[in-house]
Amino acid sequence: MSLESSGLAQSLPPGQVVLRRQQPLAEVTYLESGRVALGLLDGSEMPHVLGAVQGPFWLDASSAVLGLPNLVDAVAESELVIRRVPLAAFLRATATLPDAAQTVLRDIARAHRQQTEMAVSRLVKDAEARCAEWLLRHAEPLPESGGLAVLLRERKRQIAQQLGIAPETFSRVLRHLRERSLISGSGRVLNLVDPSGLRSLAGV
Repeated sequence: MSLESSGLAQSLPPGQVVLRRQQPLAEVTYLESGRVALGLLDGSEMPHVLGAVQGPFWLDASSAVLGLPNLVDAVAESELVIRRVPLAAFLRATATLPDAAQTVLRDIARAHRQQTEMAVSRLVKDAEARCAEWLLRHAEPLPESGGLAVLLRERKRQIAQQLGIAPETFSRVLRHLRERSLISGSGRVLNLVDPSGLRSLAGV
């Protein structure tokens, strides 16, 4: 029997919390099928989204290898099938790997941990600051007026995912920026009315 199939299979509905950050690991969770959102929960909502993973995928293997709690929360975006493998069984299985493979596994786990820590740090940065920085980075000059504008070539959901925020948060921030006369426009073109104000907001 493979390690992936050693745990008891569970079906979970969309919206179910699969993992919570900063909790000690007793089991290691294998996502057999379905899609899981990773981010930071605030109550029952996930306003800060880091990304998503699709099964098959080990959700917390890096944390298990390093003996550390998870850095992010995980919530089902679709119907899931997961298997929870006892931590002791997971560690026994990895301990049977050749020494060189174990060294590589630990190095990969440490690199993944560092990347996740940096991503979480980015997530907690103010959403308005991140949106302002994104607008400035994607601004294009308008030859007719000499101003700047951003053409939304992607769906707002995709842009929000790049920023690590929920689509609703992205829409709300754009509304606030319009109300403060920092940007204008409500279609696929956003005019940067006050670039200096956006730079101040972004901290750049």
